[in-house]
Amino acid sequence: MATFDIKMPKMGESVTECTITVLNVKVGDYIEEDTDLFEITSAKTAATIPSPVAGTIVKINYAEGDTVAVGEPVIIVDTSGQAVAPATPAPAAEKEAPAPAAAPTPSIPVTDVHRGTVERWYSPVVLERAKAAKVSQEELDKIQGTGFGGRVSKADIVRYIEQKKGAPAPTPRAERAAAPAPASASAARPQVAAPAVPVGPDDRVIPMDPIRRIIADRMVQSVQVAPHVTSFLKADITDLVKWREAEKDNFKKREGYSLTYMSPIIEAVARALKDFPRINAAVDGYNIIERKHVNVGMAVALPDGNLVVPVIRDADKLSLAGIAEQVARLADKSRKGQLTPDEMSGGTFTISNYGSSGTLFGTPIINQPESAILGIGAIEKEPTILETPAGDVIAVRHKIYLSFSYDHRIIDGMLGGAFLQAVARYLEEWKTNNA
Repeated sequence: MATFDIKMPKMGESVTECTITVLNVKVGDYIEEDTDLFEITSAKTAATIPSPVAGTIVKINYAEGDTVAVGEPVIIVDTSGQAVAPATPAPAAEKEAPAPAAAPTPSIPVTDVHRGTVERWYSPVVLERAKAAKVSQEELDKIQGTGFGGRVSKADIVRYIEQKKGAPAPTPRAERAAAPAPASASAARPQVAAPAVPVGPDDRVIPMDPIRRIIADRMVQSVQVAPHVTSFLKADITDLVKWREAEKDNFKKREGYSLTYMSPIIEAVARALKDFPRINAAVDGYNIIERKHVNVGMAVALPDGNLVVPVIRDADKLSLAGIAEQVARLADKSRKGQLTPDEMSGGTFTISNYGSSGTLFGTPIINQPESAILGIGAIEKEPTILETPAGDVIAVRHKIYLSFSYDHRIIDGMLGGAFLQAVARYLEEWKTNNA
């Protein structure tokens, strides 16, 4: 029998493991090349993994909800063309003991449980457990899921079955992960439990999709790991605004893509990061890692309300036209859902342009493991007192707020302020620097 191992793929240079969210196949299935086998999520992205070969699935090493290291075999396929029946009726993804003895038949007769609907979907593992324990469809539909997107996981169905039998329920995986470590060290961090949230009869409960779950977890992680400090500065970018208005049409005809404000902002940030390498850094325990490459991420809002951060690599080595081309290309791929994992990994500094929604300023959260993030507010006209050789005059100028959040473990207020002033200076002196 010739076999082929389908391994957990590498979803970006910094990704070491991924979580299986959905298994689409079971042992004994015959699959064609490009058949969707399983869906995964990581700290960077979500993806569906197709089969590179045709054959019969003879083994599944992991179940839904398992976190698997990159390179580990997930599914083994017999490519010899001979169909192989599973050794037992239970899916090979089962890694625990056989299903418990059937519980007493519920008051509602059990005919069959099905995989459910798009909103309420059940994996083969859950269905096998439910059938073995004679759990009715109505009971199954009422179980509170703790899996991805609110899905009923294997741990959920096992816990429900044990509770019906009157036995102590096993602790869910999520609760085990959140359990506080033994207080063996004085520096142990206390665990804060989220408050219970009452749900009214008219309320709508919307499970987070995998991408939103990743965003939520990473934001909580960032504020727990890094002490955030945010500094604000108002910059006069009148010369930049006038320059862009004069150049944007010719630029579009010449280069083939639009000249947005994000391009000169990225250029200014890249120059400032070269001036202050401590900002372009990460924290590893008590070590400070100053990055050699200046890879600037730009937050892009998606039509579904989620957020991705594609990365412009070596931004300090690109011309303004080169940066503008990358901005246009990555923004377009982001909104079409076509970004590759490598295009969302390796960032050393992030820019969040919340000004596109009209917001003046905010306090952005650091994109770990980076040490700082710059927020860009909306551009507004306002009267300003200018000093001239003839005396002070009042003029209408274009102003923008810059919000700079940084990790106070390695960046103090003086350094943070100096970096922010450098970014503002490069933007304010745009006409002089780009004459």
